[in-house]
Amino acid sequence: MAIAFSSTAFKDGEHIPVKYTGDGRNVSPPLTWNGIPAKAASIALIVHDPDAPRPGGFTHWVVFNLPVGSNGLPEGVPVRERLENGVTQGRNDAGRQGYLGPAPPPGKPHHYHFMLYALDQPLRLGSNAGWQQVLEAIKGHVLDEAEMVGLYQR
Repeated sequence: MAIAFSSTAFKDGEHIPVKYTGDGRNVSPPLTWNGIPAKAASIALIVHDPDAPRPGGFTHWVVFNLPVGSNGLPEGVPVRERLENGVTQGRNDAGRQGYLGPAPPPGKPHHYHFMLYALDQPLRLGSNAGWQQVLEAIKGHVLDEAEMVGLYQR
């Protein structure tokens, strides 16, 4: 069974509402999932913009050690290192914890990849971990994954 991953704020391949961007309230969108494999021990989430004008793109959100019994994240996740149930927010590419909404330069739409990973173990990383450290730590531990893409342009 594959993971079903979605948001009530926008559909896969559609535009992210301004509310969830740097031009709006800059709050994280609500996300839901189900179908996490029974053998999973934790969940990780990375939001990445490969279209950003810096080498490697720009990562907007790094969250890991989400409990496998969870079925999503609410709108407006607090911007802090640790959340309830051991959830950790790593550093985005602005060097801060928490969600940082899209704020691309004017021009073509950017593609924001929301990538969800079901893992066979919790990650032993601190809140200073960025997306590269998370991707390195999950190698060989991904049981299943899901992705959705939101668009935004100025």
